[in-house]
Parts: sequence; structure tokens; C-alpha cells
Amino acid sequence: MTAVSFSVPEGACDCHIHAYDEAYPLAPTATFKPPHAPMVDYAQVQAALGLTRVVVVQPTGYGFDNRCTLAAVASMHGRARGVAMVPVQVTEDELGALHAAGVRGVRMMMFPGGLLGWEALAPMADKVRPWGWHLNVQFNGCEFVHRLPLLQSLNVPLVIDHNGKFLVPPAGTEDPAFQALCRLLDTGRVWVKLSAPYETSRHGAPHYDDVGLLARHLATHYPERCLWASNWPHPNQDPMPSNAAMLNLLPNWVARHADLQRILVDNPAQLYGFDA
Repeated sequence: MTAVSFSVPEGACDCHIHAYDEAYPLAPTATFKPPHAPMVDYAQVQAALGLTRVVVVQPTGYGFDNRCTLAAVASMHGRARGVAMVPVQVTEDELGALHAAGVRGVRMMMFPGGLLGWEALAPMADKVRPWGWHLNVQFNGCEFVHRLPLLQSLNVPLVIDHNGKFLVPPAGTEDPAFQALCRLLDTGRVWVKLSAPYETSRHGAPHYDDVGLLARHLATHYPERCLWASNWPHPNQDPMPSNAAMLNLLPNWVARHADLQRILVDNPAQLYGFDA
């Protein structure tokens, strides 16, 4: 069994996991049957990795029914935050209830299973702005040049998943799409998760060198904009990646030891309001 290879700082946060529980029915729009992965199982992973905090992201399989995610957040007794999926017609009362339950962002998923499209981004930004929330946006990063003007126009914090989620990883960091991601990070209100390299890497384990090249550039040049996440329980992955191996990639990507504290503790505390 792989062990964590470095000293994980106190307060470290896993910024992207999903909770799946067979007690909650899947939405008709679900694109696959997920594994049974309740928070009691994740708690063992968290302890083994030496992590303290977690962000539970609403899976597309549950659609707008956030009950499983909210139950997962509640089970962590203040050490978790949630990212929900809501319709554009969501009411202020509904947002207030979600905020009280620990939600701090809305997921905008532009792949199959996502329920809202690009046209919903600006209206959703208007909805979440008064609450100080962010929009967690996942799409094919190869579209960054095309999507950049819209993303720059949204006056709310944004979180970009999985190293930019380039379905075809750029050959180098001068690639226009990757540079568009960097221009977005230059705004100072955007974060990117160093996570799930297995989802897009053509080189594969153990080092995912093509995606690792991008992650290393992000961690070196934008440490104050980076987050880390396990992406547990790694839906649709076979073989299943090791959670410890995913965490052990981080010191190989981070140039300065002090930036491990930033990426694992300080940045998520600021973004998700753990210290508030």
C-alpha cells in the first residue's frame, strides 16, 4: 500500500471529492451508476492521508438533489464545505439554507450529465455574488481561448477543475489554450485544482508527465491560486488510482516547500471560508 511521502501540514484540505450513497436515488440525467462511496469510507482515506478538511462537490448523477452532498458535509462537523448544483431559478431562501449548511459554491459542469450550459454562467454569477460564493467550472480546457472573454467578465471567484481539464494535454506551457488559463489566473479571483491527472493524461501513471508539466507550471508561477484534490472515489477509473500516490505528486510539482502550506491549507481556508 502506498504511503504519503512527505509531512502534510495541519489543516490540509482535499478540495474535490464526491459522496455517493445508495440511500439517495440517481437523477434521470445520470450518465453512469456510481460506486457506493459514503463519507464513512472517505473518513478512512482522509485519516490515512493526514488531511483535516474536505470539500464535497455535488456529483452530476444526483442532478439538483443535493441531499447526499449536504449530509456528507454535515457528517464532518465543521471540517467540510460543499459545492452544490442548483437551477438558475434558485431562490434567495434556498441559497440561504445551502449557505447555512456549508455550501460555498455552485458547480457548472459542461460535460455530459451537467444540467446547465454556458448561457447560465452569467445569471448564476449574479445569484451567488451576494453570498460570496464561487462558480466551480469544468469543461474541456482546449476551449480556453474561446471561453476566456466570458470567464473574465464574471465578477465572482471561479474554480477550474483538474489542471484545466485539457482533454488533449498541450505539448508545452506556451500553448495558447494553456496561456489563456494563465491569463485567467492573472485576474487574482480564479483558482485551479491540481488534481486527477489520470483523467486527461496520455502518458499515464505513475508521473503523468504531460499533465504534470502543466501542474508544475501552475504551482511554480501561481502558488497562491492553486488547490489540491484527490477526486475520490475516482469515478469510472479502472484501475483505481492510489489516493496517496495522487498526494505524493504534489511535492514533485511544487517548487518551494512553503507553497505546500499555501496550496494545502491557506488557499482553501480563504476560498471556502474554513477560518471564518
